[in-house]
Amino acid sequence: MKVTVLGYWGAFPWNGEGTSSYLLEADGFKLLIDAGSSTLNVLQEQLDPLTLDGVIISHYHHDHIADLGVLQYYRQLKPKGEPIPELPIYGHTEDLFHYESLTMAGVSQGYPYDPAESLEIGPFRFTFLRTVHPVTCFAMRIEEIKTGSVLVYTADSGYLAAFDEFVKGADVLIADTYLLAGQEKHHAHFTSQEAGLMARQGQVKTLILSHLQQEIDLDLLREQAQTHAGDQVAVILAQTNLSVTI
Repeated sequence: MKVTVLGYWGAFPWNGEGTSSYLLEADGFKLLIDAGSSTLNVLQEQLDPLTLDGVIISHYHHDHIADLGVLQYYRQLKPKGEPIPELPIYGHTEDLFHYESLTMAGVSQGYPYDPAESLEIGPFRFTFLRTVHPVTCFAMRIEEIKTGSVLVYTADSGYLAAFDEFVKGADVLIADTYLLAGQEKHHAHFTSQEAGLMARQGQVKTLILSHLQQEIDLDLLREQAQTHAGDQVAVILAQTNLSVTI
């Protein structure tokens, strides 16, 4: 499977680049993970949005769903020939106002996921972990069923001991790393130290630092994470159109 970063800033777009969104592909199946602000344009660089097979949403903060509505409008207004199928959009139901917006008649259909159960979408199997965040949010462990390759996406979270087991053996870990070391046990986001230790303890192969904070020293952020991750983990900063094949 291949994951491509479409947006990686936290809270708001910055210098022409967007907030959290990732394209996951395997065996011709194309799944969008979150739909952050300013990322539809980047998605169009990768594929025709009309060919998406599905979307899954971690939580309903605007920096993770801002372009979901415009994606729905794109699919509503763009087709000029044959009608396209409704787009399946998966989300949790603990915020019914936002969950119900996943459905747009003739365009998209919302489907609930139960965080206590695994979920199969195309070639992928999802399991979930409730995170530490001001609103209900779920991390995702994503296994490509055919190969057993594993991608973990923390979504937004502060430190949580359960992540040590949740990320274990992941080929790639995309971690919310919004804070420099020294601000541990934050109520919403990981620090570089926590992300690095999580990757090390989970024997993760590659750690991608994402949901980055504007106007901090990102090289220092990466160096801190690498120090705590150790030499066995490759630590890289997310960037637009970064693709990793697992």
